[in-house]
Amino acid sequence: MSGADASETTASGTARRSRLELVSDVLLETTRFFHDERFVQLLPVMLGRSTDPLGPDPGSSILRTTELDYLGQRFYLMNSMILHKQIAVREVGPIWILSPNVRLERAERGRTGRHLFEFTQADFELPGATAADVRSLMERYYARLGTALAGHPAFGRLGVEPPSFRPPWRVVTTHDLETRFGPDWEGPASTAADQPFWAVCHRREFYDREDPADPGHFLNYDLIYPGGYGEALSGAEREWDAERIRTRIRRDGVPPQAFRAYLELAHDLVPSAGAGFGIERLVRFLTKSPHVGDVQFFRRVPGETVAL
Repeated sequence: MSGADASETTASGTARRSRLELVSDVLLETTRFFHDERFVQLLPVMLGRSTDPLGPDPGSSILRTTELDYLGQRFYLMNSMILHKQIAVREVGPIWILSPNVRLERAERGRTGRHLFEFTQADFELPGATAADVRSLMERYYARLGTALAGHPAFGRLGVEPPSFRPPWRVVTTHDLETRFGPDWEGPASTAADQPFWAVCHRREFYDREDPADPGHFLNYDLIYPGGYGEALSGAEREWDAERIRTRIRRDGVPPQAFRAYLELAHDLVPSAGAGFGIERLVRFLTKSPHVGDVQFFRRVPGETVAL
C-alpha cells in the first residue's frame, strides 16, 4: 500500500469512527432528554400481529412487509411501532422507544442518500397531546442536543461545524410548499432552508387524525432538515375513535385482516400525539455525511450488497 493509500484509509477510518462516536452520544443525549421529560422507555417490538401499513402515503416505496408464521400465529416484521404505541400510551402515559424498523425499499431509493432498509428511530407518544405540543417538545430536544454536542471533538475531525439549532421553527402547509416548489417539494424546500421547518397537513395513513373542523386536512407534521437533507421526523395527532379508524381502513383499501388484532384492542383508545425520528438521518445531518448509510457500521442501503 502506498503512503497516499494508507493516508486515505486512515482518514476514512477516522471519519467512520467519528460518525459512530456521534451516534453513540446522540443515543445517550436522547435517552437523557426523554428521561428528564418523564417519559417511560419501552422495549421495542420486532414482530407483531399488526404493523404500520405505510400507506396510502404517496412518499412510501416499500416493496412488501415481511410476514411469517410462528407456532400457529401470523406475524409481521415491524415497519414501525405506531399501532403498539397507541395501545400502550393509554395505560402507561408518555412513552418512548428506540425502535428498530425494517422497510424493504425499492433498490433505487438507495441513491437518495436518505433511505435504508433497516434503521433505528426514536419513537414517542404523548396522551392528550396536540400537534403544537409535539412541535414544542421536539424543538426543546434539538436545542438541548445542539448545546450538548457543541464541543464534540468529532466535528473537528470531520471538518464540519457543530449544529446551530435556533427554534422556534416556521410551520408551513404542504399546500403552500406544493405551490412554491411543485409536488415533489421536499428536496428543493429543504435545500432552500437554513433552519429546520415543520411541514404540516399530509394525506397519509388511517391513524393520522383528520381535522374535525376542516375535513380533508390532517393534524400531522414532518420536520424537514435544511441543506437538502430532507425529512427528519414524521408524526401526527392520532385518530382514536374506533369506528372512524374502521371507516378509514376501508376507504384506504388496506387489507382489514392485517389489522384485526389491532382493532380488537382499539375500542378504548385515548387521544394522543407522537412522532418518530431516525437516528441515522439525524447523525447524517449533524456530520454532513454523503449518505445515511455512512453512519451505520453495517450498512443497510437498498440496492447494495450486504457484507454481513
